[in-house]
Amino acid sequence: MRKITLTFVLCCLCYSLLAQITDRPVELRFFGEYAYNPTYEHFGNFDLQALIPLNRHFELDANLQASTANYYTAALNTRALFPLPVGELFFENRLLYKYIARSSAYDFDLALALGYRMDYVNVQIGCFSRFFDRLNGPWHSEEETVIEPFNLLYRVEAFVRPQTSPWNLSFGACNVDEYQMERMWQPIFTLAGRYNPMPRLSVLAGIECKPTGMFHLNAQFYALHARLGIAYRLR
Repeated sequence: MRKITLTFVLCCLCYSLLAQITDRPVELRFFGEYAYNPTYEHFGNFDLQALIPLNRHFELDANLQASTANYYTAALNTRALFPLPVGELFFENRLLYKYIARSSAYDFDLALALGYRMDYVNVQIGCFSRFFDRLNGPWHSEEETVIEPFNLLYRVEAFVRPQTSPWNLSFGACNVDEYQMERMWQPIFTLAGRYNPMPRLSVLAGIECKPTGMFHLNAQFYALHARLGIAYRLR
């Protein structure tokens, strides 16, 4: 895990050189998260994220998460941007891989989505496919392998101030976040805040109410996740 984290940071620094041709900086985010649910009971997550603008019309997110519940997640989101007279249209591709060490299983998701963002609102809709299996299970076994070729993806987020403000609050409903994708009838509810004490530094906090259970698939109950972190812009 240390080698993966080091590679992640080095890649962010390299991409930051490419980002000089755009007026937006590379942003690194570090989070600590606490949660409780009946499956894992008390546990914590440690998140490392990077937003990397490659030019004015293309950016990517790279995210890593390690959990004391013994699962590990890596995600890569690429985004094409199309500025409009009002707001911005974007097309997004998401790749997510979760390794559940305690069950010797993995979950791989692929998503495509179209979105639109303005000062006070973000909306997004698309679809994703899921494949998960046990690493030591028999190949092509219907009992072990689960394939979901089509799931609806959606996100609606509203802000109390313009998104460029030095502080802000947002409220959202979605079935996808940085580290998981849920079925359409199992939404995730979010409350997030940001405050910029310095031009390059932000303090971030949030609460998520989301489904729980093995693989976050079949549970009908919810758990709260609280997170606190910082964001640093490289220039």
